[in-house]
Amino acid sequence: MSVSVAAGQNYYGTGNGLDNYAAKFIPEIWSGKLQQKFYDSTVLSAIANTDWEGEIKDQGDKVRIRTVPTITINDYTKGLALTSEVPATSVVELNIDKGHYFSVVADDIDKTQADLRLMDIFSNDAAQQMKIKIDTNVLAGIVGGADSANRGTSKASPLGGRIDQNLPLGFYNATGASAIALAIDPAASAGAGATSTKRTPLDHLLDLGQAMDEQNLPESGRFVVVPAWFAAMLKKGDLKNTYVTGDATSIARNGQVGTIDRFTVYVSNLLPKVTGTTDTNGGTAKTGYSVFAGVKEGLTFASQVTKVETLRSTTTFGDIMRGLNVYGFKVVTPKALVESLVSK
Repeated sequence: MSVSVAAGQNYYGTGNGLDNYAAKFIPEIWSGKLQQKFYDSTVLSAIANTDWEGEIKDQGDKVRIRTVPTITINDYTKGLALTSEVPATSVVELNIDKGHYFSVVADDIDKTQADLRLMDIFSNDAAQQMKIKIDTNVLAGIVGGADSANRGTSKASPLGGRIDQNLPLGFYNATGASAIALAIDPAASAGAGATSTKRTPLDHLLDLGQAMDEQNLPESGRFVVVPAWFAAMLKKGDLKNTYVTGDATSIARNGQVGTIDRFTVYVSNLLPKVTGTTDTNGGTAKTGYSVFAGVKEGLTFASQVTKVETLRSTTTFGDIMRGLNVYGFKVVTPKALVESLVSK
């Protein structure tokens, strides 16, 4: 059978007697679907602002973010001649320098024999895998980005705090060198001081809250991201009692950590970790897990599915669906982010 195609006619268009696969997949629809799936399941939307996302066009873009200047407050005496300043606005550049792609083939034979919509399955899984990849990269990339007062400065000095300077936070830099983790034990003495070798999970959250208070951060919109075992310790401790949380139902019954000391608690299995860590309870070969707390103003994140397209494969009989997700992130307000390293 021969088929003639008039000038300007879609070769895969309706009525040409050929399989009409490519015409069924509209890039805009798949792009929107992937973007929606990404935001529905990522922790980044809860801990980072996306104020500059609409300015992304492609990988390699730069978004210039103007910061609020600090105004000088001067002393005044009667008859003093006033001097004025011109506030200098610094600019932070957000580089959209990272990207991930996927490319899958739906074979014609599989599509004919399957009773499922293969492209739906592929796009759903691609969105989930993209989320895991980006979450992992961003959480690892912000290690060391907090203000120096909001994290331990070294293994020898794993303490933080802008005013108190005695808050046990642990220490872990981006390379993982000389890490020391704060030993978390639900059976530790509640309210133990900074010299204690072990801390309860609740004590640690209160320390993170104090670090934020000393930076004059807003009380609303606070978050903390913890590993699953840390959240389990919280649920097993005093928080299981309703008289501690003030909730009508205890977290031991509803399974949700909820809000503690103004923090909304999020659980992530993608937090950075370093093995062979020394912890404050002594010994090595521990696994240290990063814990991040703060407000959204600290971290900016921008992501865009810039390309989603379908085409016929030139090496097999099937349709290719492929997509590109570009993104960038930056700790734009270091004092709005608190870091700690904990071990079980």
